[in-house]
Order: sequence, then structure tokens, then C-alpha cells
Amino acid sequence: MEKIRIEKGKMVVPDCPVIPFIEGDGVGPEITVAMQKIVNAAVEKAYGGVRRIAWKEVLAGEKAFRSVGSWLPEETMEAFREYLVGIKGPLTTPVGGGIRSLNVALRQTLDLYVCLRPVRWFRGVASPVKEPQKVDMHIFRENTEDIYAGIEWNAGTPEAEKFLRFLTEEMGVTKVRFPESSSFGVKPVSREGTERLVRAAIEYALERGLPTVTLVHKGNIMKFTEGGFKNWGYALAEREFGDRVFTTPQFEAIRKAEGADAAHRAMEEARAAGRLVVNDCIADAFLQNTLLTPERYSVIATLNLNGDYVSDQLAAMVGGIGIAPGANINYRSGHAIFEATHGTAPDIAGENLVNPCSLLLSAVMMLDYLGWREAGALITTALENSFARGRATADLARFMPEGTALTTSDFATEIVAAL
Repeated sequence: MEKIRIEKGKMVVPDCPVIPFIEGDGVGPEITVAMQKIVNAAVEKAYGGVRRIAWKEVLAGEKAFRSVGSWLPEETMEAFREYLVGIKGPLTTPVGGGIRSLNVALRQTLDLYVCLRPVRWFRGVASPVKEPQKVDMHIFRENTEDIYAGIEWNAGTPEAEKFLRFLTEEMGVTKVRFPESSSFGVKPVSREGTERLVRAAIEYALERGLPTVTLVHKGNIMKFTEGGFKNWGYALAEREFGDRVFTTPQFEAIRKAEGADAAHRAMEEARAAGRLVVNDCIADAFLQNTLLTPERYSVIATLNLNGDYVSDQLAAMVGGIGIAPGANINYRSGHAIFEATHGTAPDIAGENLVNPCSLLLSAVMMLDYLGWREAGALITTALENSFARGRATADLARFMPEGTALTTSDFATEIVAAL
């Protein structure tokens, strides 16, 4: 058993890496057991026993609070710092005080600035749209700024009153419609935060040969925060990636100088040469476009709140959040936590009914991050074959023609057999 480490800016993964895991609250223990069973079998199948994962449980959430009196023990944070890569089930957020959100605390403490949410359709899974196979996107959601900064003050508090006085007396703001009953929030968006997110999205697209990166924003209204995100993103793309990209500002410059035909020719020549197209879209138009022409989009780079809406809508288009994986990553330090994207589902906890695929597909992302793509591919293929035959947990099987509903444990057993 060894630690994953960074050497000369590159991740070094031993054959038996220690992976900390949080089993999670509610249905967390059930999906964690299923995930580990399948991942262990896939790694064994892919590498013939040469590689394996040494799982190390760490505590957070209700289990941690019951055991050690802390919702997020420092020992857990230290384990994620030390071992770099981990995975977690869903966690309950304390009510009535304490940590604002356990998930947010983990992301901000480790500076996991990318929330990566790949969304694709599996044949056999029912969808509310006609052509779900056209949905194949990778969302890079900024994970530390925007609303996740949590800077806000409740109406009627001394802090809100002080902030209101500052706005009106110091900054000359006159647009607060109902000042006495208003709560306030501050939305920080920085050039540095934008650049590291967009850089990660572009590098991801280039490494995988994907055709586009789209900056999704609301810069037509929020000109200095979301508009800044767009402008800083384009500037970063052109400055750091040069002739490997072709951006909308470059297209517009050619159009103004030489006409629309020349601009479109330049675009086609760039695509033919394998250059990555970096464009942008207003957030509300983007949500419409994902329903009408999802095939136009590949990698999405966006701010926190937009990314929340976008990733959940896209998940619904391919069958629901139950098959939506997610990861929180710092590409500079190498730290990453992969996670189930759904909640704790206490109403079905312990009933052996829950769909483990969100956590399982997050584990596939983890294997890919470690460079163990062969094991991840085995799991993905097994899932595709199972869904195509109508065999899934009840949440998916009930919408499949002649679907067969399996328990959580039976589904895990079936996927292992299909490897």
C-alpha cells in the first residue's frame, strides 16, 4: 500500500494506492458497498491482480457525529490531503447550525476548484427527450467562487443593515427596491478563478480530442462578474493556447475585416486543422439549446450557479441524477474527491433499493483520473449491456420496456458477472 504522489508536476500512482472513502449517510453505505465490489472486480479483471485499491474509511456526516462528535473531523481532512484522491457517498448537511455544507467545506478546504460532471446517455435508459444519444457533454463548474463563497446577510440583522448603509451611503446605490426587508449576497468572480477553470476545461478537451469548449455565462446582465468570466476566459484561451484554439473573438475580427464568408471559411479551416473551437453562450439560451441542439456542445465551462442548473438539466435528459457522476478536482495539487451527485434518500435507506450508478460512475471517473482506464471501460461496458437488456434498479427499470427491477446488491452482483 502506497500513497499517490505528485512528482515534477505529474501524478505518480502506485499499483496499490490508498484511497480514502466516506461511505455517506442514508443510502450511502449501500451504494458504497456495491461500488467497491464492482470496482475491485474490474481492477482484478483488467490487471490480473497486479493492481488493486487499498480502501481506507474516513468519517464525515452523521456517522462521524455519532462516533467522534464532529460532522467533519480534522482526521478526515488530513487523509484527503495526504492521499490526494478519494471518493464519498452523499452526506447530510447539519440543520440549525454547524457547518454550512459538508460538501462545500470539503471543496473549499482542499481548493477543489473544478466540479466536473460528464453527462452521457446509456442505451436502454428511458429519457424525456427524443434523441438523448445526442447528449454527450462535460461540465466544468467553478467550485469555489460565485454563490459557493457563501457571502450573505439575513434581512433584519445588524450585518444586513450595515451592508445596506454601505451600499447607499458609500457606494451611492439606489436600486434596492425594498431595503428594510432585503437580504443581501455578494457574488465574487475573479480573473484567477476564471483562468484556472477555463484552462482545465481547454486542456481536458485537447487531451481527449473534443471539438469545442463553450463558456456559459449571464454576462449580458452581470457585466463585471459573468461578463468578466467570458472575457477572461477568451483572453486565457488565446494567450496560453495560441494556434491550438480558434475563438469567437477571432471569428468576429475576421468577419469585421473580411466579411462573413471569410470568417466562416476560417472557422472551417480551423476545425479541419484540429483546432479547438472556444465559443460562448448566454446561460438561458444555452439551457434552451441543450434541448434543441445538444450535439453542438461538448465541454462546458461555467460559473457555479449556472453549472448547478446545467448539470441537473442535462442529467434529467439522459435518465436522471441516479446515473450522473461527479468529481471535485484541483488539477494543480492533484487533490480530487469523486462523489455521488444525489442526496441521502433517507426514505429508502436500508431497503436494498437504491441505484448505485452515480457513485459507481464517479468511481469510473476516478479510475480514469488514476490512469486505470481499462478497468473503468470494463464497468462502463457492463452497465451498457445491462441497461440494454432492461436490467437495472427499480428507479430505471420501471421506465424500460420489459424492464426487470433488481435490488442494489443483485445489480452489483450482475455487473460483476458481466465484467
